[in-house]
Amino acid sequence: MNTRYRQSLLIAGAFVALLWGIELLDRSLELQFHRLGVYPRAAGGLPGILFAPLIHGSWYHLASNSFALLVLGTALLYGYPRAAKPVLALVYMGSGTGVWLFARDNYHFGASGLTHGMMFFIFTTGILRKDKLSVALALIVFLLYGNMVWTIFPQEPNISYESHFFGAVTGVLAAFLFRDRDPLPPAKKYDWEAEATESEDEPG
Repeated sequence: MNTRYRQSLLIAGAFVALLWGIELLDRSLELQFHRLGVYPRAAGGLPGILFAPLIHGSWYHLASNSFALLVLGTALLYGYPRAAKPVLALVYMGSGTGVWLFARDNYHFGASGLTHGMMFFIFTTGILRKDKLSVALALIVFLLYGNMVWTIFPQEPNISYESHFFGAVTGVLAAFLFRDRDPLPPAKKYDWEAEATESEDEPG
């Protein structure tokens, strides 16, 4: 396990641990943190843009997001260490702002906007860059989470598909904006290619 992968996993794991700590605090003290979610088009709902991804409606809600956050967060940080910060900032703020402007009148909370943003960023960037690492990461996340494509549309009334939708939109936008922030990995040159080059350079 190389250092970059280990650091990426550690950071993603620390964020997931923070979410579990917040949920434990909420449940233990009955703080009703869901009121800190995004409430569309209400001034009091604006702080939810910052707080909504940190709170969840149930242990099941949190657990369903935790593994995706761990896998996608590690993939993002490992594959795109320079782009990760601006990508996360855009997805975090952009998805919440989209929900505040256009979503249904209700409290919206949970980290699913983040998970959708990361998945759509990684997948779209793989298509745009086409280097081996980007393509490999795109295939892995699509294999694991390709069903997220369908969850950006209305399904169950108690699920904020708007968070999914705006997370996906900002993830795709981030891919176009930040796909070149990280340099392409050096192309691997095989022995037979070097030999072919040398033979071409020899005088005829």
